[in-house]
Amino acid sequence: MNNIEVALKGSIEKAVQECFNITPESGLVMIEIPKDNSNGDYSTNIAMRLAKVVRSNPQVIAKALVEKLESNLENADKIEVAGPGFINFWIKKSELASVINTVIDAKDDYGKNNSGNGLKILVEYVSANPTGALHLGHARGAAWGDSICRLLNKSGYDCLREYYINDAGHQIDMLGESVYARYLQSFGMEATLPEDGYHGPDVVEITAEIKKDVGDKYLNCPKEEAIKYFREEGKKRELDRIKKDLEYYRCEFDSWVSEQKIVDENRVNLVMDKMINMGLTYEKDGAIWFKSTEYGDDKDRVLKKSDGYYTYLTPDIANHMYKFERGYEKLVNLWGADHHGYIPRMKAAIQAMGYGKDALEVDIIQMVRLVENGEEVKMSKRTGNAITIRELVDDIGVDSARYFFVSRAVDTHMDFDLNLARSQSNENPVYYAQYAYARICSILRTRSAQRLENYDLLTSEKEVDLLKHINEFVNVVSDAAFTRSPNKICNYIQKLAQYFHSFYGAHKIIDDSQPELTAQRLALLEATRITLKNALDLIGVSAPEKM
Repeated sequence: MNNIEVALKGSIEKAVQECFNITPESGLVMIEIPKDNSNGDYSTNIAMRLAKVVRSNPQVIAKALVEKLESNLENADKIEVAGPGFINFWIKKSELASVINTVIDAKDDYGKNNSGNGLKILVEYVSANPTGALHLGHARGAAWGDSICRLLNKSGYDCLREYYINDAGHQIDMLGESVYARYLQSFGMEATLPEDGYHGPDVVEITAEIKKDVGDKYLNCPKEEAIKYFREEGKKRELDRIKKDLEYYRCEFDSWVSEQKIVDENRVNLVMDKMINMGLTYEKDGAIWFKSTEYGDDKDRVLKKSDGYYTYLTPDIANHMYKFERGYEKLVNLWGADHHGYIPRMKAAIQAMGYGKDALEVDIIQMVRLVENGEEVKMSKRTGNAITIRELVDDIGVDSARYFFVSRAVDTHMDFDLNLARSQSNENPVYYAQYAYARICSILRTRSAQRLENYDLLTSEKEVDLLKHINEFVNVVSDAAFTRSPNKICNYIQKLAQYFHSFYGAHKIIDDSQPELTAQRLALLEATRITLKNALDLIGVSAPEKM
């Protein structure tokens, strides 16, 4: 809540206590901004919420509260009862305008809050196998995950960004054999790629890099030794490419956890033994099963197959236990739509191991469809394969890619309009927001803004709309962090840009005949500039000073 809302809520709670001898419980008093300005700057439905408790008509309750509030609420110009019992407040313009100095003083920290109260939360996202380039689904998940973490950190959570490297198992074996086959072929030798191997151009490119470094060193060595080398070298080089692409995409990670390391540190065996000792498993048909139905899953799951090999589930459980062992209280995973059925079994495992059912939350990333000139684009023009992050960014830029991906809720299917993303028009939301920022910077280059003690001349509807929206930024950041909804930041950015453009179109900013009004409007622009820049940064989008 911003300072105005905190004061307003406190006054309402005090009025409830004095009028009805009731101490309001947390969350009872709710404040919102009316959609229609004619209904005031803020509104509360507290009278309707008290009706059953007080056993009185909401309008009667509202009138009693208003009478009390009028005597002790100093920051309101007018308070009135509306409709069935809403209480509407018109805040003093000087109170609304006080946000200007709050923003100017805070600068890059404006929007920062402590709603997370230091909760240790680990967010795992992307986590693609190091067997090929990152594609559109990864691009959406990367933009969303990175934006979530920016929001959480801004809101006082202790957030760790983690990439889980699936670098053990069959798919990595196939990568090694695929690179080895391409290596032999590059010397004109006959070699067949595994049917379920990797046939894409990235394997060819990596093979060429390795050949340049090692020459013919592995032509005549034992096949087993060669494949082992190409397995590790191929994995390393694929991962290096992934890291570079993510950096190119302004997506950073604090931690890279290797599945192979989880295995090598004996964590999988230890978790298996613990589950057996806790009575969470049983044997059937030579396999070891997890009693996952006892924890909400639709059927029990195999942990260890009859051939002695673990299923995918077992190292995943070990990985999640490792997260808790590091002190994280809340785990958030971003998974593709094809992993939806995997959620109940992982949640079951976490509950079985003694953690709360809400200790793990999973956000599902739905599919993306690229559209150009009204038609779906499926393949890369360069390679004929799926379009990669790097290709998309090279085409439309990082800003457009990231903005578009977080502008829609991640659990909805998305049509990504390439023509719109490329366009330099107000129809493009990225351009619209960045143009607003550049225009503000252009004005402030001609006349600098100063922190003032008084903003009493900022009373027009357009100025008040802008002030109210700037005041709401902290609330929006806190809410977007709590709900893990960076799309709310996009909505905020569009409204802020809209309010600025409307203000700019209606008023002369620099008027030498009115120096005091000019100074106040310039300070308002500076507060708008800072807020817009901070909002764009939360979703990893730049704020250009010139366009």
